[in-house]
Amino acid sequence: MMDKKTLLENGILEQYLLGELNADQCTQIEKMLVSDAELKAHFDELEEAFETIGLENAVTPPALVKSKLLKDIKTQESPKVVTLKKTNNTKFYFGIAASVAGLLMIGSFWMYSQLNDVKEQLQIVEMNNTELNSTIEVLNVKLKENNASFNAIVNPDTEQYILKGNASLPEAKVVSYVNHKSKSVIINTERLPELDAEHDYQMWADVEGVMIDMGVISKDKTIMTMAYIDDAESLNITIEPAGGNDHPTVERLVTNVYLR
Repeated sequence: MMDKKTLLENGILEQYLLGELNADQCTQIEKMLVSDAELKAHFDELEEAFETIGLENAVTPPALVKSKLLKDIKTQESPKVVTLKKTNNTKFYFGIAASVAGLLMIGSFWMYSQLNDVKEQLQIVEMNNTELNSTIEVLNVKLKENNASFNAIVNPDTEQYILKGNASLPEAKVVSYVNHKSKSVIINTERLPELDAEHDYQMWADVEGVMIDMGVISKDKTIMTMAYIDDAESLNITIEPAGGNDHPTVERLVTNVYLR
């Protein structure tokens, strides 16, 4: 029989979310979530973090590659046949030659037009292939990042810390995942209010009273990896000028959490 401590310390909730448990284990967990409001709140936050990792940074797919390179050749109407009077053989043969020359000229023009159309279609295909290859590379990079984040969050050695906003920014809330063995820090900033273009959030680790930079928090991501600092006593977030600062603006501290 599982208890609350076992769930939280052994990554069982994460395994439940990933579908790695059997039916009996799932039933036990679902009963505990119904009866324990605190456990349910923790589960909801974890589920939200998983969904954010899987759905953020959506990539717009490339334009559809056209399925055909050549357009259908429309059937041309047969030229009207005019009965020639047999009055003069020379005029008759000159007429045939002129007709043939006209048909050859029309045919050459049509072939030239078709050739240019094919060249344009080939250029479109090449551009789409290049765009498709670039998209695949971006997706591969994001897939690796997402897998790394998943693995870090579900690791039993990972500890979760909630940074709640202070009086200056009460609506702020950041979830951090700290693994002291692998020396990794991942944060979820989905509930961190947006800033203007002139300012950024910056994270700091307090080591014996000294604030050490952990990195500027990206405005384009909600799940990201920050620098791990040995012997950190707390995690802190301040508002700094765009691009970050070499020292924290203490009066603009918006949230922090103690690790010890």
